[in-house]
Amino acid sequence: MPPNPDRVPHRFLITLCTVGATLMQALDQTIANVALPYMQGSLSATYDEITWVLTSYITAAAIMTAPVGWLAGRFGRKYLFIACLVGFTITSMLCGAAQSLPQLVLFRILQGVFGAALVPLSQATRMDIYPIEQRGQAMAIWGMGVMVGPILGPTLGGYLTEIYNWRWVFFVNLPFGILARAGMAAFLPKTP
Repeated sequence: MPPNPDRVPHRFLITLCTVGATLMQALDQTIANVALPYMQGSLSATYDEITWVLTSYITAAAIMTAPVGWLAGRFGRKYLFIACLVGFTITSMLCGAAQSLPQLVLFRILQGVFGAALVPLSQATRMDIYPIEQRGQAMAIWGMGVMVGPILGPTLGGYLTEIYNWRWVFFVNLPFGILARAGMAAFLPKTP
C-alpha cells in the first residue's frame, strides 16, 4: 500500500531526486554518441564494434524494464530504487574506467540493467507522493527530466569529450547519482 500523499513530507526534495535519477538515465542514452569516435581510437575498435556501446545499453534497459513492477513488489520500491541508483552510478564509473571494448560493453549492459528501473520507479513514486489533483503538475515537472536528458546528452558529451576525454561522459553521473541516492534514502517513504 502506497503512503498517504497528504502525509508525505519533503515532496519537493523527493521530486528533485526522481527528476535527477530520470535525467541521469535519459542522459546516458545519448551522451556517449558523440564520444564514439574517441572511444573507437582509444580502444582500437572498428565502427561496428564500437556501436555495441550504445546497443548494449539500450537492449539491456529494454529487457529489464518489464520485471521492474514485480521486483518492486517483491523487495519494496524504496530499496529497489536505491539499489538501482547505486548500481547505475557504480557501473557508470566502471564504464569510464574500462580498459577494453569487452569491458566497456559489459559495464554498459549492467548500466542498462540498473538504469531500466529508474524511469518506472520515478513515475510510480511521484504517483504515490502527490494527491490526485497535483499529479498532472508533478508529472509535467518529471517530464522535463525525460525531455532534457536526450537533448542535453550530445552537447554535454561533446563538451566533456573535447575538454577532458571520452571517459568523462560516464564520470559525470557520479555527483548526480550520489545526490539522488542520498535524497532517496533520507526522504522517500518505505512501501511494504
